Amino acid sequence: MVLLQWVGMGDLVWHVPYFRRVAAASHGGQVALIASPTVFAPQLVGHEPWVREIIDFDRHPRRHEGRRGRHRGVLGLFRMGLELREKQFDRIVLFTNYTNRSLVALTARIAERLGYGTTWLQRRLLSHGPWIERYTGPAVGTYEDATRFAMAHGWCDAPIVPSLVVRPEALARVKARVQGLPQPMHALCIGSSEPYKQWGTDNFAALATELARAGHGVLLVAGPAEHEMAQAILQRVEPTLRARVLDATDGSVADTVAAMSLVRTCLGNDTGGVQIAAAVGTPTWVMLGPRPLLAHDPETLHNLTAASLADIKPGDVARIALTA
Repeated sequence: MVLLQWVGMGDLVWHVPYFRRVAAASHGGQVALIASPTVFAPQLVGHEPWVREIIDFDRHPRRHEGRRGRHRGVLGLFRMGLELREKQFDRIVLFTNYTNRSLVALTARIAERLGYGTTWLQRRLLSHGPWIERYTGPAVGTYEDATRFAMAHGWCDAPIVPSLVVRPEALARVKARVQGLPQPMHALCIGSSEPYKQWGTDNFAALATELARAGHGVLLVAGPAEHEMAQAILQRVEPTLRARVLDATDGSVADTVAAMSLVRTCLGNDTGGVQIAAAVGTPTWVMLGPRPLLAHDPETLHNLTAASLADIKPGDVARIALTA
């Protein structure tokens, strides 16, 4: 089995190509995937042939859920290990530099435990190397560490650009829903996991207005938690243009993957949606401001940087989209 340390959808997207390679080197060409429920693994990859089963590691629920994860804390880690012990796995590949995940593997009595080994304690708890040095460059390190780890173990010999497989039933569903929108369409990823990543309602409303005024269709893409924001954006769009803008915050994650495959561009906050868009091959621009770069797919995913997020102007982003 493989374990994903991180809790965002984009984190899963970055790891998918390496999970596929581990599966190819595993019994039956499949692995069990251990991941947080917050990454929506069943909808993102549950239909792919390399996935044998998905096991929830319920450690960090989303804030709006208002509950404690069943695997939170020391007792939660022990509980996770006991649950895995019943499954009698013989190998676990820990895509993590966290020592406590190795403790879970020990509790589960898994003989072969592979992981990054970026600390001396984690190395003591893993069965063997090779180890990696933690990435310290200018880009976001999550993908870089996963790449180094996969290369060190021979699952690949170079970085692999993330990709996702669109579910046919989701594609049919989304095509039917957007058939009334003008073409081409653009997706605006309006959600954000943290306030400092949020470009803002006014900016997205101005961008949607510019695109709609040019005769293009606009999808406002996010989860249900951003429904009110999507409605606020719609209210700021000129009434005569609102029919060209669709609130798509009520669809499933599988629907988001499908929608991203239908649009000309994706523009948005640093969130799972932009990672999904790039992974289905859609030209994508992410508003980063002064933060570390996303360097895993330089041909498809482009960073919009500035001294502050507020310095990225809707008119400039609209020109990018309209000339893409």
